[in-house]
Amino acid sequence: MSISAGSESSILPSSAPAAASLPVQDMVGAGKAWGLCTAVDLQDCNPELIRSADHIKRYVVELCELIGMKRFGECQVVNFGEGRVAGYSMVQLISTSLISGHFANDTNNAYLDIFSCKGYDPAVVEAFSKEFFGARRSMATATLRY
Repeated sequence: MSISAGSESSILPSSAPAAASLPVQDMVGAGKAWGLCTAVDLQDCNPELIRSADHIKRYVVELCELIGMKRFGECQVVNFGEGRVAGYSMVQLISTSLISGHFANDTNNAYLDIFSCKGYDPAVVEAFSKEFFGARRSMATATLRY
């Protein structure tokens, strides 16, 4: 996993199997980790972009195309909450698990989670997400799930 500038990304756990020299996306599958979960935190996003249900839905479509995931059903995007937690929340089932996110109006931050039992590159997800929502900073944590 390559880490982009302005990122504080990491891969957990450090006790991954002996194949730790493999790219993280290759550590998922039969005889390996069950899945890969990437949490992406975006700070100082473009307020117009995180307040647009259409933009959030487009993000899901383009992200799935980018990392080779098949969407299952429609993306759900709902605007709700009060005060600090107000904003859109999104859920998209994929054939190998799900993508979810919350977009916080109060801080212009976004919190995205991508879980799949099919490997993908967490650095690609982070960089794409940061650019798509116009974030000034990002941090991603990738965790292998066993």
